Amino acid sequence: MAKKKKQKLPLAYKPVGFALGWVGGTLAGLAFQKTWKVIRHEDDAPDALDPDRGWGEILLAAAIQGAIFAAVRSAVDRTGAKAIERSTGVWPAGGKGGRD
Repeated sequence: MAKKKKQKLPLAYKPVGFALGWVGGTLAGLAFQKTWKVIRHEDDAPDALDPDRGWGEILLAAAIQGAIFAAVRSAVDRTGAKAIERSTGVWPAGGKGGRD
C-alpha cells in the first residue's frame, strides 16, 4: 500500500489558525470561570495542587474545563476552516481531516 502524502495547510490558514486559537483559548477560559461560578458559587476553581480541595472537586473542575476547551477549540477550528474555504476555495486540511 502506498502512503498518502499529507497535504499542508494553505499558507493563509497559519496566521488565521494561530489568532483563532489564541482567541478561542481566552474565550474558553472565560466560559469555564463563569460556568464554575454558576455550579459552585465560587470565583476560583480548584486545581490539582490545591491542598484544601478534595479529589471530587478537582476532577469535576478538570472535566468541565476539558469539555469546554474541546468544544471551543472545535468551534474555532471549524469556523477558521470554513472561512479559509470560502476565501480560497480550498479546505485547509487534506484528506478527511484530523489533528496532528
